[in-house]
Amino acid sequence: MQQRVKSWGLFMLMLVLVMMTACSGSSDPESGKKELTVVYRSPGSVDSLKKFFESGVVEEFEKEHPDIDVKIAPITASEGDYFSKVALQMKSEETAPDVVSEDTFMLNSDANAGYLEPLDDRIAGWDEWDNIIENLKSGVTAEDGKVYGVPSTSDSRGLWYSKELFQEAGLPVPWEPKTWEDVLEAAITIKEKTDGVTPLFMQVGKANGEAVSMQTLEMLLYGTGDTLYDESDKKWVVDSPGLLDSFRFIEQVYNKEKIGPDFSVVMSGQSGNVAFQQLFPQKKLAIALDGSWNARNWAENGAAPIENVEEKIGFAPMPTQEGQDPGTITMSGGWAWAIPSKADMKEEAWEFIQFLMEKDNSINRSLTDGNLNTRIDAVEVEEYVNRPYAKEAQAFLENAQFRPANDKYPAVSTQLQTVVEAVATGKLSPEAAVEQYKAGVERVVGKENTKVAE
Repeated sequence: MQQRVKSWGLFMLMLVLVMMTACSGSSDPESGKKELTVVYRSPGSVDSLKKFFESGVVEEFEKEHPDIDVKIAPITASEGDYFSKVALQMKSEETAPDVVSEDTFMLNSDANAGYLEPLDDRIAGWDEWDNIIENLKSGVTAEDGKVYGVPSTSDSRGLWYSKELFQEAGLPVPWEPKTWEDVLEAAITIKEKTDGVTPLFMQVGKANGEAVSMQTLEMLLYGTGDTLYDESDKKWVVDSPGLLDSFRFIEQVYNKEKIGPDFSVVMSGQSGNVAFQQLFPQKKLAIALDGSWNARNWAENGAAPIENVEEKIGFAPMPTQEGQDPGTITMSGGWAWAIPSKADMKEEAWEFIQFLMEKDNSINRSLTDGNLNTRIDAVEVEEYVNRPYAKEAQAFLENAQFRPANDKYPAVSTQLQTVVEAVATGKLSPEAAVEQYKAGVERVVGKENTKVAE
């Protein structure tokens, strides 16, 4: 019996040792190399970041660092599931990766939870930090003022429009709307002069999560001059003229003018794919307020290739409400490379991040995945700027706004999504929506942390 206990104890000890060698910063017993684990979100079958890593970039790093074996460990999941899974990994020294891809949407929350390592000291000695687009740095700076990531991809948002449908309806091409009213008038004209066409697509179904908040509500709200969060007094703005006008615009599109998509489309979690992979290619959608990344759908190797796409589809900046300065607006997000606070190989992780962000590597990634580059000097590379819509999307960043750097933002965003859907479906009036949003945010952050705009 005692021998069995000893044998069982020896087995458990060996099991623990095996598990420890599988975690962050482990060593490969056969090669004697240190293992650097890199985690990112994979969408599944079409994984452009995997393609980039397999292009030789990992092998090049390993050649320069012969004592390191890079382990690419994608998590195939929806964004929400990815956030949960990677947070769970980062909680433990045994499972924390060495490098993690952080959506800037979650970076502040993860930093506040203690999951991420501040990078200020490392960045201070890194010359390439000056080559990162300045206003993108706010997306990786948490509320405590510290930097927790290096922006690796960016994006912008605007108005995609069918040049062919516009010409059929007698609308100008190129299209340059100056106010919200111009956008509505164009969509109404499409409704009147075409058949079987959706005039205006905006994400309003809460099944689409952050897309509802960022692509729709915030693109409207920040175009009024109002904001979600007042940085000066650190309070959430739960009632403002701009918020009410944003809800009224959504109501006008979906209820009054009925120029939005069928609810069977827009309430689906796949509504974006339907819009850009089916409706646009089939000339059944005229305008869509959405992100720059959608252009990849129409590339030669995309989900729905369109030949000579720039002759058929345009990308216009979203105007401010009344055309007031700065004239146009975009919300910008993206992803960043970060180092978990419990990572075992922080120095090696920083070496890998610097390597990935070198000009050639960074731009090669953009050419592979179709995202906007975060480096100032990317515009010097002809192959990068000559991609369809790259110049327009990059130019939109000049007037970019960013989501609040507050760890409560994800919870506040959820409140927005619920209310936007209710307005679009007619369950709430714009006025009632403001009241429900106010009550919901007060529950989430505390009434003392909210304010009504003066």
